[in-house]
Amino acid sequence: MTVLVAYNPSPHGEAAVRTAIAEAARRGLALHVVHLARSDDPVDGDPLESLLAEAPQGVDVQPVTRRSAGTEPADAILDAADQAGATLVVLGSRKRSSAGTFLIGTTTQRVLLDASVPVLVVKDAYDA
Repeated sequence: MTVLVAYNPSPHGEAAVRTAIAEAARRGLALHVVHLARSDDPVDGDPLESLLAEAPQGVDVQPVTRRSAGTEPADAILDAADQAGATLVVLGSRKRSSAGTFLIGTTTQRVLLDASVPVLVVKDAYDA
């Protein structure tokens, strides 16, 4: 059983990792990261390693997997969740304009609709 987090190098991707670490610690589960950059994309300056180093002792951080070239992000997330035996999937979501608040990204929508486990969607920041 794991908490699976979908990550891309962005503020909402970083927020998802921080939330997933907290959930894994709270639930006493392992953490599995799916890096949504394709396996052939460079990841220079990616803060993921330092984010994972923040995990408290006792959180079993599994090796990071990367999305294969030609694989849609939603498919990579859903497949990894099934393979890892995830009990929770965590995704980051960008803040939308007030006119577009009812819209969510297609990846987020697909994961919400097709995941066989609960999905937690987090924003990088909330309005005060």
